[in-house]
Amino acid sequence: MNKTRLRKYANLIARCGANVQKGQEVIINAELDQPEFVKMVVEECYKAGAAKVSVDWSYQPLTKLNVRYQKEKTLGTLEKWQIEKWEHQAEVLPCKIYLMSEDPDGLAGINQKKYAKAMASRSKTIKPIRNRMENKYQWCIAAVPGKEWAKKIFPGERTSTAVEKLWEAILSTSRVDNDPIAAWEEHNADLKKRYEYLNSLGIKELKYKASNGTDFRVGLIPEGVFLGGGEETQGRGVYFNPNIPTEEIFTSPKKGDADGIVYSSKPLSYGGQLIDNFWIKFEGGKAVEVEAEQNESLLRELIAMDEGAAYLGECALVPYSSPIRESGLLFYNTLFDENAACHLALGRGFTNLLRDYEKYTEKEAHELGINDSIVHEDFMIGTADMNITAVCADGREVAIFKDGEWAF
Repeated sequence: MNKTRLRKYANLIARCGANVQKGQEVIINAELDQPEFVKMVVEECYKAGAAKVSVDWSYQPLTKLNVRYQKEKTLGTLEKWQIEKWEHQAEVLPCKIYLMSEDPDGLAGINQKKYAKAMASRSKTIKPIRNRMENKYQWCIAAVPGKEWAKKIFPGERTSTAVEKLWEAILSTSRVDNDPIAAWEEHNADLKKRYEYLNSLGIKELKYKASNGTDFRVGLIPEGVFLGGGEETQGRGVYFNPNIPTEEIFTSPKKGDADGIVYSSKPLSYGGQLIDNFWIKFEGGKAVEVEAEQNESLLRELIAMDEGAAYLGECALVPYSSPIRESGLLFYNTLFDENAACHLALGRGFTNLLRDYEKYTEKEAHELGINDSIVHEDFMIGTADMNITAVCADGREVAIFKDGEWAF
């Protein structure tokens, strides 16, 4: 891949994605797949003014060994130094950059129940610390090719060719062309116009229908808002883009107010494994019944992670003509596949999706209907014939999506 273009991508992640501020610390999480590109991102963060850049490396085969050989209690326990590291982050509020490249099947064969329980235990320790950081720091999720991931998408190609093709897919859908920063400013402006229109309607609930069997309604929070593209940190007001790429406009629905059935339109990559061809039935806002052709037990473990995991934390609107879908690729990666189709998320909602969210405590935000959980997992439901209707507080019904596209 052309190094000039890769440098533009690294600059986009540092300055438009995380928007690193002068004197700020940066933590980059990455697999071992693209060390040269990680080096580029580190350098671009320093050029943007970072005081210190740290890289936390991970490697799926080591995770599999840890799950296999460690006892569940050991696997689920954070050491003192690990807790202190999280406390440090809550104090200094670093930028956090996540460079995803994992093999979609990289954790296949592990003891699912053991791993899920251990991660739930670790999350209980981390969650109170992370809650203190919520909405106050910049973060960005982007992607780089891993060899196994590339071969999953392009199975008939040589590894080097598959990696090159995946680089091209990542860069093109992330708008890395002549002037990526300008392209993202234009894209953010378009998303803002659309979510401002939705916010002007006073939407009470959304109704979804598609020919695959999806027939579903979900209530929204009166104080809630839609957002899309970039957002600002609480207090400092630093604008950043959490996801590169992104095509969604989203809100957090009201916990306990959803009924009907939704069918998946793409596989869900969760915990290094794929859950495919599934449906979820909701009653009283809660997932009460599920079925999947692949990894149904993993889906059941997901919705049982804690009390909030069976409720919804997000409703996201993505047109069927999204560049990610038009690429013709199934990425087997939620960052991309969620931006190819309308989706929902099980688990944690976003407290900054309340109007004037700064005035609410975390407890008050949850009392208003923002769901709380240690998980947040997006699953795709959008189709070419999906219709979504907004029921407004004044009784009007307004078409939001018609045949998979924006109706306005």
